[in-house]
Amino acid sequence: MATRTLSLEDPGQFTDAELVSGAISGADESFAALVERYQRPIVSYVYRFVNDYDASLDVTQEVFIKVYNSLERYSTDYKFSTWLYRIAHNAAIDHIRRHSRKEQSIETENQEGSYQLQLESSRPNPEQDRQRSEWRTEIESVVKCLPTAYRELIVLRHGKDLSYVEIAETTDLPLGTVKNRLFRAREMMREMLIERGLTGI
Repeated sequence: MATRTLSLEDPGQFTDAELVSGAISGADESFAALVERYQRPIVSYVYRFVNDYDASLDVTQEVFIKVYNSLERYSTDYKFSTWLYRIAHNAAIDHIRRHSRKEQSIETENQEGSYQLQLESSRPNPEQDRQRSEWRTEIESVVKCLPTAYRELIVLRHGKDLSYVEIAETTDLPLGTVKNRLFRAREMMREMLIERGLTGI
């Protein structure tokens, strides 16, 4: 299949797969377009784990170096974004482990949660925007209090809108474990929010 020539003026017209193909064939501008497309989302994603902006920049740089060196092993059976977030996930966890004195224990539940957490919201009017902004601040604060293994799943599910299957692929966890940990994470968040005098989740 013929490969379209990348135009630096409008890289957005190309799919991830086309940019990956161009990068593998040696087109540096193709990889640069991928970095430009995903750099900010990856920094934001990593920051949710490490809670340190400078560290998130360093980890993100590591992520794209790993991506560049691994492009030829990328399988088109998976979405590029899923593959990329899996590398970012592993890099963030590695960073945490290097800088953490103890590991968090993991609990499991045999139930599925039904709570809906909205980490990002629309702004229909100033009053609702203020209320939702307050909620978002509280929820972000509570998310940071979760054990790392729970926090990462909440970020993937409610911050990045990944499906359970995509989360399982990203984290290399069994689907049942993903559902169980998300249920437990939501329960922990609900309890913490109630302790703060907030309800509605």
